[in-house]
Amino acid sequence: MNNAFPPLDKSNKTTSYSEFNVKDVILEYLEYWKWFVLSVIVAFVAVMVYLRYYVPRYGVATTILIKDDKKGGQSELSAFSDLNLFSTKSSVENEIAILKSRELSQRVVSSMDLDISYFSEGRVVTRELYNGSPIKVQFITKSEKYSIKDTSLVVKKVSEKAFVLSDFSKKKETKYLFGQPINTSLGKLVVLQQAASSPVGTETFVVKSKLEPKALSFAGNLGIQNQEKTNVITLTINDILEQRAKDYLNSLVQQYNIDAINDRNEVANNTQKFIDERLVIINKELGEVETDAEVYKKQNRLTNLEADAQINLTKAEDYEKALIELETQIKVGQLMLSEVKKLKPEETIPSNIINGNETAAGYIQQYNQLVLERKKIAVSATDSNPKIKTIDAQLQSIKSNIVESIKSKENDLKINQSDIAQQKNIFQGKVGQVPTHEKIYTSIARQKGIKESLYLYLLQKREETALSLAVTSPKAKIIDKAYLTGPVSPNPGLFYLVALIAGVLIPFGVLYIYKMLDTKLKTRRDIEEATAIPFLGDLPKFDKPNTIIDSKDRSSSAEALRMIRTNLEFILGNLPSNKSKTIFVTSSIQKEGKTFFALNLASTIAVSGKKVLLMGLDIRNPKLDNYFTVPSKGFTNYIAKTDSKLEDFIVKLDGYPHFDVFPSGAIPPNPVELLMNTKVTETFEYLKSQYDYIVVDTAPVSMVTDTMIIAKNADVFIYVMRANYLDKRMIKFADSLYKENKLPQMSIVLNDTEIKKTYGYGYGYGYGYGYGYQQDAKELTFIEKVKMLLFKK
Repeated sequence: MNNAFPPLDKSNKTTSYSEFNVKDVILEYLEYWKWFVLSVIVAFVAVMVYLRYYVPRYGVATTILIKDDKKGGQSELSAFSDLNLFSTKSSVENEIAILKSRELSQRVVSSMDLDISYFSEGRVVTRELYNGSPIKVQFITKSEKYSIKDTSLVVKKVSEKAFVLSDFSKKKETKYLFGQPINTSLGKLVVLQQAASSPVGTETFVVKSKLEPKALSFAGNLGIQNQEKTNVITLTINDILEQRAKDYLNSLVQQYNIDAINDRNEVANNTQKFIDERLVIINKELGEVETDAEVYKKQNRLTNLEADAQINLTKAEDYEKALIELETQIKVGQLMLSEVKKLKPEETIPSNIINGNETAAGYIQQYNQLVLERKKIAVSATDSNPKIKTIDAQLQSIKSNIVESIKSKENDLKINQSDIAQQKNIFQGKVGQVPTHEKIYTSIARQKGIKESLYLYLLQKREETALSLAVTSPKAKIIDKAYLTGPVSPNPGLFYLVALIAGVLIPFGVLYIYKMLDTKLKTRRDIEEATAIPFLGDLPKFDKPNTIIDSKDRSSSAEALRMIRTNLEFILGNLPSNKSKTIFVTSSIQKEGKTFFALNLASTIAVSGKKVLLMGLDIRNPKLDNYFTVPSKGFTNYIAKTDSKLEDFIVKLDGYPHFDVFPSGAIPPNPVELLMNTKVTETFEYLKSQYDYIVVDTAPVSMVTDTMIIAKNADVFIYVMRANYLDKRMIKFADSLYKENKLPQMSIVLNDTEIKKTYGYGYGYGYGYGYGYQQDAKELTFIEKVKMLLFKK
């Protein structure tokens, strides 16, 4: 017979199974599919409960247009663009910074009383109230510490007109009437009843937060997006209260418009004040000039100018008009110079007195913008603030530039005035016949014209300024009022996806750690990955371990044993067919089932008609008497006595005509010396001549040397390893015996394996499944089915 198990290279320990195979890993974990399903179900239930009580957040948005002529934004003031008033352009980036500013958010929170929150305690979660709060707390007066302190109150309705006020600890309760003023450290407050239908005993938790942190939370939650190449801005915010988010965005835009109008009107008010003051002075001076002209005419009895030299006089008058215009411009410059020199840092300069195309007008515009910026910063900062100092330095520099610009312009006007005066004198020389008093009267008339022109100019500017104050359009035009964009969180799909992933990863991680820490031998693969010892087969778990498997048994264990017997024939194939085969059965440690295997292997061979002897040579711990009744005397007694007959110690097993048993006998005090006796070898030689097969149950090789002493009498060694019992590290010990050839013809049997509806190689063979040999299965109860589903692999 050919040997199906040829000798292997004993130096090569590992096999191809040591390579990582993803499919095998997946199939290995699929064995625990019920735990994965249970984990996913638990994760889904946990998510369902969490989402049931999760307070959702809603997204709210509003869209506005920042009006800016530079980018196409139109306003009511665009009809008066020729007045050149307030010509500064808006930067969308700057306006976005203003909308997200802490100061603006604080004003909105303060105006809406958003620093006061109301809560209702439920059975599981505490929910925040807004318009649905049964009560409202209003502070009639606020102390200086109101904005920087927080507090919490509990308002419990005890009747339709009264309530009890306490803190969260409820240690001190005081009864008040609704609407009754209550003095506190933060100011005087009243509690108003908003929902009279709320039942008596209703408790409302009131939390008054610090103004600045509350405003920062809203400002930080605010999102602003500018549509590309437009002045359109979308403001977004999310909150657990939909209506509160809408009200906040609408109030934010409203407050932004109010601040923008106030900033714009500040310059106009200062300009109007300056014009009114100058009109009073010019009106007085104009009256004096007119009086002088009246007195001169009366004294010299003058009515009309001479008509002589009309052409020359006309030329002189043209230059005279030019001089008047220059004089007017010089006077305006002097007035502006006077005002600029005595100007205070917080005051703006009138922006429409100087012509817009002059250098001074640009400086004045920059100066006014810095003054407005300084005022905004000064609200929350002192004069020692670095930003204030920087702006003051810039203001001083620009102010100097304005003064120099006005002076330079005045010098230019005077030069022009001198040139025109010379031209005028030339033409006046040609009208020498004009009376001297005409010359004097012309001088008086010129002064009158200057005053009148300046007076009319200021009147016009005053009307323009009044018009700009009257037309106060909002800077931000609302395109879409605050509207709900939908729930922002939670995202049920995401939560269930995370639950699914967690439901898979948690049991996977637990199983992975368990497998990493579990060093017990499990499957055939564990053996073949660790050693090159031939593998005979595995023996599934038997329900009745202390019994002999009957020849008619068609259970998976019986079929597996027959398969092992067949494989054993291949190993024994290199022995002469007429020679007795001696099979030693051993293990690493106790309780691995070697005795059970040896007994049933012998019985399986015996039922085939072969004459079989089962010897019990585990003389230190004999176990054959656990399976059937054996005499107290046996192998040790025979070896110890010189005059005894071997046949007296061998017994036949009932029901097996070809099956004899040679029990171990009494436990000797010197087992090693006993086994080293030459009579042991002689006994084996004699028995080999009497039996076809000798199956020997020996002692565990890692514990005692008994088996090593008698190993020379064996043809084959079957090394029994018990699944889920033997440590994998003990395979190395068996491998060392195999490599050193201490045990002849070694092969391994894996005992006590678990029957599985196999998912792949190395997970059991499923003996008895669908082959016609399976015995009738026991009908399980519902409880037993559940236990098997959850706790059986």
